[in-house]
Amino acid sequence: MALPRLTGALRSFSNVTKQDNYNEEVADLKIKRSKLHEQVLDLGLTWKKIIKFLNEKLEKSKMQSINEDLKDILHAAKQIVGTDNGREAIESGAAFLFMTFHLKDSVGHKETKAIKQMFGPFPSSSATAACNATNRIISHFSQDDLTALVQMTEKEHGDRVFFGKNLAFSFDMHDLDHFDELPINGETQKTISLDYKKFLNEHLQEACTPELKPVEKTNGSFLWCEVEKYLNSTLKEMTEVPRVEDLCCTLYDMLASIKSGDELQDEIGQLAFKGMKRLNRIQSIVFETAYNTNENMLICAPTGAGKTNIAMLTVLHEIRQHFQQGVIKKNEFKIVYVAPMKALAAEMTDYFSRRLEPLGIIVKELTGDMQLSKSEILRTQMLVTTPEKWDVVTRKSVGDVALSQIVRLLILDEVHLLHEDRGPVLESIVARTLRQVESTQSMIRILGLSATLPNYLDVATFLHVNPYIGLFFFDGRFRPVPLGQTFLGIKCANKMQQLNNMDEVCYENVLKQVKAGHQVMVFVHARNATVRTAMSLIERAKNCGHIPFFFPTQGHDYVLAEKQVQRSRNKQVRELFPDGFSIHHAGMLRQDRNLVENLFSNGHIKVLVCTATLAWGVNLPAHAVIIKGTQIYAAKRGSFVDLGILDVMQIFGRAGRPQFDKFGEGIIITTHDKLSHYLTLLTQRNPIESQFLESLADNLNAEIALGTVTNVEEAVKWISYTYLYVRMRANPLAYGISHKAYQIDPTLRKHREQLVIEVGRKLDKAQMIRFEERTGYFSSTDLGRTASHYYIKYNTIETFNELFDAHKTEGDIFAIVSKAEEFDQIKVREEEIEELDTLLSNFCELSTPGGVENSYGKINILLQTYISRGEMDSFSLISDSAYVAQNAARIVRALFEIALRKRWPTMTYRLLNLSKVIDKRLWGWASPLRQFSILPPHILTRLEEKKLTVDKLKDMRKDEIGHILHHVNIGLKVKQCVHQIPSVMMEASIQPITRTVLRVTLSIYADFTWNDQVHGTVGEPWWIWVEDPTNDHIYHSEYFLALKKQVISKEAQLLVFTIPIFEPLPSQYYIRAVSDRWLGAEAVCIINFQHLILPERHPPHTELLDLQPLPITALGCKAYEALYNFSHFNPVQTQIFHTLYHTDCNVLLGAPTGSGKTVAAELAIFRVFNKYPTSKAVYIAPLKALVRERMDDWKVRIEEKLGKKVIELTGDVTPDMKSIAKADLIVTTPEKWDGVSRSWQNRNYVQQVTILIIDEIHLLGEERGPVLEVIVSRTNFISSHTEKPVRIVGLSTALANARDLADWLNIKQMGLFNFRPSVRPVPLEVHIQGFPGQHYCPRMASMNKPAFQAIRSHSPAKPVLIFVSSRRQTRLTALELIAFLATEEDPKQWLNMDEREMENIIATVRDSNLKLTLAFGIGMHHAGLHERDRKTVEELFVNCKVQVLIATSTLAWGVNFPAHLVIIKGTEYYDGKTRRYVDFPITDVLQMMGRAGRPQFDDQGKAVILVHDIKKDFYKKFLYEPFPVESSLLGVLSDHLNAEIAGGTITSKQDALDYITWTYFFRRLIMNPSYYNLGDVSHDSVNKFLSHLIEKSLIELELSYCIEIGEDNRSIEPLTYGRIASYYYLKHQTVKMFKDRLKPECSTEELLSILSDAEEYTDLPVRHNEDHMNSELAKCLPIESNPHSFDSPHTKAHLLLQAHLSRAMLPCPDYDTDTKTVLDQALRVCQAMLDVAANQGWLVTVLNITNLIQMVIQGRWLKDSSLLTLPNIENHHLHLFKKWKPIMKGPHARGRTSIESLPELIHACGGKDHVFSSMVESELHAAKTKQAWNFLSHLPVINVGISVKGSWDDLVEGHNELSVSTLTADKRDDNKWIKLHADQEYVLQVSLQRVHFGFHKGKPESCAVTPRFPKSKDEGWFLILGEVDKRELIALKRVGYIRNHHVASLSFYTPEIPGRYIYTLYFMSDCYLGLDQQYDIYLNVTQASLSAQVNTKVSDSLTDLALK
Repeated sequence: MALPRLTGALRSFSNVTKQDNYNEEVADLKIKRSKLHEQVLDLGLTWKKIIKFLNEKLEKSKMQSINEDLKDILHAAKQIVGTDNGREAIESGAAFLFMTFHLKDSVGHKETKAIKQMFGPFPSSSATAACNATNRIISHFSQDDLTALVQMTEKEHGDRVFFGKNLAFSFDMHDLDHFDELPINGETQKTISLDYKKFLNEHLQEACTPELKPVEKTNGSFLWCEVEKYLNSTLKEMTEVPRVEDLCCTLYDMLASIKSGDELQDEIGQLAFKGMKRLNRIQSIVFETAYNTNENMLICAPTGAGKTNIAMLTVLHEIRQHFQQGVIKKNEFKIVYVAPMKALAAEMTDYFSRRLEPLGIIVKELTGDMQLSKSEILRTQMLVTTPEKWDVVTRKSVGDVALSQIVRLLILDEVHLLHEDRGPVLESIVARTLRQVESTQSMIRILGLSATLPNYLDVATFLHVNPYIGLFFFDGRFRPVPLGQTFLGIKCANKMQQLNNMDEVCYENVLKQVKAGHQVMVFVHARNATVRTAMSLIERAKNCGHIPFFFPTQGHDYVLAEKQVQRSRNKQVRELFPDGFSIHHAGMLRQDRNLVENLFSNGHIKVLVCTATLAWGVNLPAHAVIIKGTQIYAAKRGSFVDLGILDVMQIFGRAGRPQFDKFGEGIIITTHDKLSHYLTLLTQRNPIESQFLESLADNLNAEIALGTVTNVEEAVKWISYTYLYVRMRANPLAYGISHKAYQIDPTLRKHREQLVIEVGRKLDKAQMIRFEERTGYFSSTDLGRTASHYYIKYNTIETFNELFDAHKTEGDIFAIVSKAEEFDQIKVREEEIEELDTLLSNFCELSTPGGVENSYGKINILLQTYISRGEMDSFSLISDSAYVAQNAARIVRALFEIALRKRWPTMTYRLLNLSKVIDKRLWGWASPLRQFSILPPHILTRLEEKKLTVDKLKDMRKDEIGHILHHVNIGLKVKQCVHQIPSVMMEASIQPITRTVLRVTLSIYADFTWNDQVHGTVGEPWWIWVEDPTNDHIYHSEYFLALKKQVISKEAQLLVFTIPIFEPLPSQYYIRAVSDRWLGAEAVCIINFQHLILPERHPPHTELLDLQPLPITALGCKAYEALYNFSHFNPVQTQIFHTLYHTDCNVLLGAPTGSGKTVAAELAIFRVFNKYPTSKAVYIAPLKALVRERMDDWKVRIEEKLGKKVIELTGDVTPDMKSIAKADLIVTTPEKWDGVSRSWQNRNYVQQVTILIIDEIHLLGEERGPVLEVIVSRTNFISSHTEKPVRIVGLSTALANARDLADWLNIKQMGLFNFRPSVRPVPLEVHIQGFPGQHYCPRMASMNKPAFQAIRSHSPAKPVLIFVSSRRQTRLTALELIAFLATEEDPKQWLNMDEREMENIIATVRDSNLKLTLAFGIGMHHAGLHERDRKTVEELFVNCKVQVLIATSTLAWGVNFPAHLVIIKGTEYYDGKTRRYVDFPITDVLQMMGRAGRPQFDDQGKAVILVHDIKKDFYKKFLYEPFPVESSLLGVLSDHLNAEIAGGTITSKQDALDYITWTYFFRRLIMNPSYYNLGDVSHDSVNKFLSHLIEKSLIELELSYCIEIGEDNRSIEPLTYGRIASYYYLKHQTVKMFKDRLKPECSTEELLSILSDAEEYTDLPVRHNEDHMNSELAKCLPIESNPHSFDSPHTKAHLLLQAHLSRAMLPCPDYDTDTKTVLDQALRVCQAMLDVAANQGWLVTVLNITNLIQMVIQGRWLKDSSLLTLPNIENHHLHLFKKWKPIMKGPHARGRTSIESLPELIHACGGKDHVFSSMVESELHAAKTKQAWNFLSHLPVINVGISVKGSWDDLVEGHNELSVSTLTADKRDDNKWIKLHADQEYVLQVSLQRVHFGFHKGKPESCAVTPRFPKSKDEGWFLILGEVDKRELIALKRVGYIRNHHVASLSFYTPEIPGRYIYTLYFMSDCYLGLDQQYDIYLNVTQASLSAQVNTKVSDSLTDLALK
């Protein structure tokens, strides 16, 4: 009979193991849930049954009334169940309601609860309705009828079983019948009965019988006896002894209970354990702990006890914790299962993925064989991995740091491997995990599974398992099948004889078992021995004539099996099968192995000869197991060793098949001398010891490289987490610790310290770490990090240090690699020498020092043979070769990194190629096409013979290739492959920054065809480095990914970096790009220095003179002196005092941050106050934040104390003309001042400026620099026109090229002060640290610990500022710092105030992350915070209440908070425009450093700069010597030219040329021509260069419709669009886009998309991963977006605008600030759009744009009710207004009731707040009502009166005005039509009168109420006159705030053709929705007489049409 197949995976044998049929449909939680729902709903009483019942029992007449009631119930059900559910659900809901209420007359508590449980929250009214209706129906029936109805249904459903009733927990050991008696080990006389009924009869009867029998009665039951023993021994002292019966019953219940469905009631458990009836004993005992707690666990149980299912229980427990509202939050957790072998890992992956598939949990294998990409890891919830792999993954803080942080469950299988060679790996994993748990306070559960161990308590201690809860130890008695063990020792002198005897004994035992009808497994210890043994067994059987016993049973199955075998490729399997034998080892193909496993489990094979991997890897039991010989060859040791006891136990674990055998047999055949060894091992069990000491050096280095151990102290603590520490204390002697030492120091602290210091010295000597013994600090080096990441041993690194240098050949490299310690155990054996010689002569391409006799020679030969794909015969060589290849690949990669770090170009290149040679198994000189498996070998050989290189092939046609290869059709294939080999083209442009530094901009174009099969789906990695061939040095290197997207779209990727150059100039540098994966894929780009012109040398700095400090009395004015709180000026101020305060010459002051430049600005301002009191001073600061700070300061000091008017002028604050005219000092930003001064001719106040102070003028070189250039150039231009000198004062940090700036500002020697950076008032000490890693986020993460240490060592108690690049980084850094604090003695050491006080402050903070960090004394500061939160943080930090402030880089400019220590964490930021990480401008870094050192408190400041290691040199250079400022005007020249043309300063090309010569750009062009790509500086070249520039810009502008170039090709005319662009400060591209895309009738949706495509939004950052957020956000918004553009800033702007209008939730706080940015620009852009449309006369578009402006400001859609613009009023409140009825008395009581719009609401309230609150009080509380009323009461109500002015021929002189009725009238009414003359100008006078409700005290505010708009906005209006029939705009006028009364005039021409026309006047708000008014004006146009036309005098007021 065919035996049933056991599951491949369950390593437990109980009756769980019936093969489950998995091809049912994948159960989905939703289906499960709905089924459950149906079952409960289907209380047997379906709706149909009720109807049927009613129809049967009642007559027709009654049915009518009852039908109504039934409808009511259905209706109620509909409301309760929800309308979106189908009819069925509603009907079953109705039935449920009927059932619930049929005996109740009202809705009670119980019923409410029942309904709520069923349907969730529900409207109570519906329940009441249902109850009443049910009662009405019930009233027609008697009680009996009802009971009949209910019983009828209960009968049908009496036998329903709830889930879990059929899930039994079995305690049977194997498939015994319940009533079998079981022998107890060794005690034959007693038997245990597992028959429960028998138990009950025997025991419970006794308990119930009246006459109590004495308890002593001996009972046959084992349980009874055990309990009795227990009671007698333990409970003697207790007074109330429990009865034996009670205890027995309880115990029996516990042991034999059929656990009810509640245990695994949740669907998750049911789905995963699908198909299992019950858990076995062990699983049942651990169930509670595993499935319902978070405890760490250690489970020691014999093989086959079902440990995998226990793992499954913990996995499910973890999943359940992330299960919310029916959804598993898959990105919140990872589960890691560590299995000791790859084979096992593969099997576990298979098992868990099958089981967890229904839950949608993804399980993947992560081992040496199965690499996963980063995105795959992210998408996976459970990883099955090997110890080494997991160690490597967690060693890298890079890339996977996020991974190890969301691990929530770590399962370690086979923990007993701790004492084998691989034990240390497990120790380091566990120690790392436990430390992570403590430092991050996160919960990671550890589950250890192991075989039965003697010292399980030690292992439990090591895993931090609570022995009372989580430790479970099951000994051999818990084996599912009892095991008989036999030991056979063979004694023999002769080796051959011994082997022969072994075979003989083995045969006898096999035969014995087979005769008894059992299957046998014979375990041997080498792959080739499997065949040898099988053959010898068959031979013996044939010789003895026993072979028939072995023949497989014939039958139908057998025929099928035979067919399968014949198809196998494995010759031995085919030959052995007919005799009933087979073999199994890891060297066979996967499908053959699977075939053999299947044949064996189906009983077709009687004897299976296999290697030990089968025991570990596959769960395939047999009745008998024979281990033949115990010598095993270990490649690691290079010799034969004894089979480990764990292997023996594992193999014996395969004996006995739970379903069929009552016991199993294990036989071990060994030599006689080893017999006692194995006997003692199996019976006594030595405790397992730790092997950690051997690899202490490597593991310590790994922790140091990871940053978790930074000093001796931490290392000592780290050791205490290892198993080594547990065992050192338990057994000190074994670890070389004397008894005395142990007594003195029981925690072994000294000993651990000694160990650490010794190892530290070793590592320091090998340069893997730097170890300062004095302080005990460790710091990691590149070498150590490389060793850790590549898992390279310490000794190997020592070897490399000795042998490796910059000039080794490939042969030398192989020789070095073969001496690595990793290969120590590989020995040369006699029998291999011959074969090695053959391999050497056939396959070795390079020399092999050492030859065949030495092990390193052997390794070299094996490696080269592997690359040459040579075949080997000897089994030991094959296994060695695999081992060598795996390790060599890793070692060569490591050497490559070492060479790259040492900057050796030739070596780096060689090693990168070699590592690819090993990966691809191809020598470098083979054709690169060999990397494609689809090309046949003979073609490849031919290609190589013909010497066809890739480049040649690229140029040939496919048919040519075909002909050359004599194979016509292959041409196409070859051609395709050639184009798939990755190749790139590079173009480099260089710009000298100084004479020693070059900036290189490298454009990289991918030039190959992408194919997912070949290249994957992400990108192709490349290494790029710049080498100097003469000095053999690499100046810069980086890793670069050519992304699939860019390869396909052929777009260039840009890299920007700096490299040093030396004089005399070298001839050239090479930039080399080499593919990381592909052989033969590389490119070189040459940088040539022939035509490079280096910039001029910089003039020296101003020396700081040693002057007596000047007292402030020198100001000569008491009022000024009173403003300062110091008595003397500092040295810098003293030196510049005279020039600033007593002369008018221009000044440029360059001095380091913190040297008091603000005072310098004040001196210059005071001079203006003294000398020119009527004129104005302008102070320009680069950021709004700086302007605010200056304003806050000067409002107090200058305005209040000096009585001078100070005014702020920024994008946020725009005061009116009057206040600007009165101001003495204007504080503004560059853009704003540029915008204002553009129309200087008509703005008087611009001409009154006598001094312009520009702060941070060195920003000239940044993105916004051009604006400063333009301002200064324009100022000089204005002063030359008005002939009033304007003084310019520039303030900046220390500059390199101050002279150029000074020349440009026309400053003579007198006004130039450029001090060197070192004259800081507080000296600064700078530390720069480099960090490796290609990826930004992991690199930032690796900086957290060093940042924390910097604080500890440099500034433990003084304030610290940490600058990071993004808001996200502020949060991440803060959380990491808190994690480090958590491990300290005093985690709140940075909080310098009472915690209770802090709690009160925290309560006022809005940001949740900030609440958390402030509690630890860490503040965060970035633009995403709420204004008030920011202020709170600033105050706390300035007053030293919190010690650490983490801020984004803007803070460095914005606010002046000095600190003692500044840490700059990373110097790049993500640039959304180019979508890559870009360096901070050097000025920013200097600015940040400038914040270090507080002049009042510190005598020195400290700055720690953490940078990407490749940038370290660059920063070292520029932080100490100033950085030259170059101009960036070129990029935006067109826009600035346009402004000047529109302003009328430039009217011809010559003017434009002259204009450029005024700029700073012109100065620098002459000084550093190469930077701007100018060849030489001769007069002609410069002229040509500039003319070309201007020509280009003007053509751009002409294409954008901004200007018109005259016919003479010289003169330039501005056009309307150019003026609009200049006026609204827009880029010319935007206006062009308007012109192209606006149509006569654009809808608001189209306008919204045009608005978001404005050029102004290209800089909106789309950060990392935001494209996903955008696509999520898009799903909740009304207008669809292009799905392919979610990473575009315009799409993002579009989404943010929509979200603003829909008031949708934004995914993260960054989006809030981004929305602010978008809205900031939106108004300007819309106003310009309006002008463009008006200019075209498009009425519809103009009206829609006006609506769009209203929408943007109020944050609602136009289609929303205008009532929704009231704060706190949402859609669900509108009904309040609809049903509101006014309380009116008297005749007017018939008022309109429904309020639909704002004007109606204003009217209804009539200015009385109580009316309004009466409407809404039912749903809004007072504060919210107040806000809404505040808005409503401020709404403007304007009365409009219209009249027409002009001349008529029949009017008396002086009467030239006709009023127009604004009431709606009938068209037929002739009085309505106003008579005008054709083709004449008339003026429409609109009088606007504000209606006051008289409830606002004081002066009315001109600001509109705009709760949703970030800036304050003045109320304003548009008057639009249009003719609707023609859709034509006739006139447009903007009107400002209407305080009381205002008259606006619109002039218009009447049509030329007489007739009747209707014009419409629209009066529209520019900030409120729903307040627009429109009036029709009926015109009757008649022919005019001549006299009237002559008389036409149009008053001046009419020409006011120009766009205001």
